[in-house]
Amino acid sequence: MIRLLGILGGLSGAMDLGSGSPLDESLVRCVVTVRLARALGCSDDEVRAALYASLLEHLGCTAYSHEAARLFGDDISVVRASFVADLDRPAQVLRTFVPAVSAASDRGRAQTLLATARSARDAVPPTATCEVARDAARGLGLGDDVTTALAHVTARWDGNGRPGTRGAQTPLATRVLHVAGTAVLLALRIGPGSALVELHRRAGTHLDPGVVAAFTADLLTGLVDLPAAPGGTAVPADLDPLEAALDAEPDPVRYIDDGELLDVARTFGHVVDLKSPWLHGHSATVAELAAAAARTLGLPEPGRVRLAGHLHDLGRIGVSSRIWAKRGRLTAAERDQARLHPYFTERILSRAPELADVAAVAAQHHERCDGSGYHRGLRAAELSMASRVLAAADRYARLVAAAADGAAPAPVEATERLTAAAREGRLDPDAVRAVLRAAGHDAPARPTGVAGLTDRQVQVLRLLTRGLSNRQIARRLGVSPRTAEHHVQDIYVRIGVSTRPAAALFAMEHGLLDPG
Repeated sequence: MIRLLGILGGLSGAMDLGSGSPLDESLVRCVVTVRLARALGCSDDEVRAALYASLLEHLGCTAYSHEAARLFGDDISVVRASFVADLDRPAQVLRTFVPAVSAASDRGRAQTLLATARSARDAVPPTATCEVARDAARGLGLGDDVTTALAHVTARWDGNGRPGTRGAQTPLATRVLHVAGTAVLLALRIGPGSALVELHRRAGTHLDPGVVAAFTADLLTGLVDLPAAPGGTAVPADLDPLEAALDAEPDPVRYIDDGELLDVARTFGHVVDLKSPWLHGHSATVAELAAAAARTLGLPEPGRVRLAGHLHDLGRIGVSSRIWAKRGRLTAAERDQARLHPYFTERILSRAPELADVAAVAAQHHERCDGSGYHRGLRAAELSMASRVLAAADRYARLVAAAADGAAPAPVEATERLTAAAREGRLDPDAVRAVLRAAGHDAPARPTGVAGLTDRQVQVLRLLTRGLSNRQIARRLGVSPRTAEHHVQDIYVRIGVSTRPAAALFAMEHGLLDPG
């Protein structure tokens, strides 16, 4: 049995990367949220809900990565700048949000300001962030209290957020994590004193005034450097955030078995794959191919290879979606950024000791037997058979996946390319043969009828997850835009979501994506 909070605490590093936060901010926020909840006299059940909800507050940060990157030129800086700036104040939009996003995207400030105005005009719904976080939390088996809290992460005290709840209509766990999260975010950026001033300024609009009144700088002790009191000395941060989070969890702490660990890995893989429509389902495909190939080769613990498959691309979340969606050749700088993602994967997974072996395999999925891969340039003698299998599975899945221009090689051509890579010494021949055997030559029939969807609605869902508009879907299927819109709305009702990213997550979870 494995402690769930230890696994999620380690994986929270992915959410820090995806939201442009300093490493461990999610863990620090989690501990401060627990301290604040206890100061408010919350019960252990309320504290537990606030703990998990605060740790996973940014679980939906990839929901609109693709759209944000297309609009602003970068998605990660948009998320971070949105947290830091009070977007109700035009001065902060101009002085904080626009410069931060402009610098990250290499676009001029005027262009970024225009994109900001367009975003406000088109009212890109923050609901997607809530829906993805909520549904992903369900996949983690965290219960109704946590999923309900996460469904309200973009709510506001004054009712001007989403889903539009006002005051105490928003769950207490959410109101507590909002105050604690804002305090930690600002304390790390501008210092505890200025953070407290800003907390009180936002009370009554963004934040619950009663919860703000209960917040003191003491709640940050050990986690954030505190300035010296008059006549005293400064108090440095000296706690390990992961250990502090584990200590903060109320009894009884929760443990999970191997099957539940697989659910955690699968859920995180799906969330990362939301970075681009062209990645949807990639991690799950790699996981199943690699596990089947590992069994064919008689490798020990093929289940661990499956875990590595679900988690191998976790580091993608730290690289702008602009790069993953780019058509054509990447620049040298963009290639360098893209090549960081296996390193990020390794660092994130290494935080959880129970995933140390998985981290080693997952981080090597772009290594090649001839030393031409990355991020370490390892050669065959330094690569385990599990790593070689994962590399072959990832390469095959990327070859048969739909490319950004809509063209992908047929399975026969993918087979030829994979075989050529083995013949030329880049991939292991036995691993390639096992992966090709696992893939087969006939595309398996995809299930239909899930949630009462018709065959036509499954077709529409597949196109929707690719990011196509209603008009584009209509052209593809030869129907009117009104008919396409009707199908889309009916699909949303049937599967219980209202945004494309949440529909994509549903499609991944139920195996409804386009056949390779």
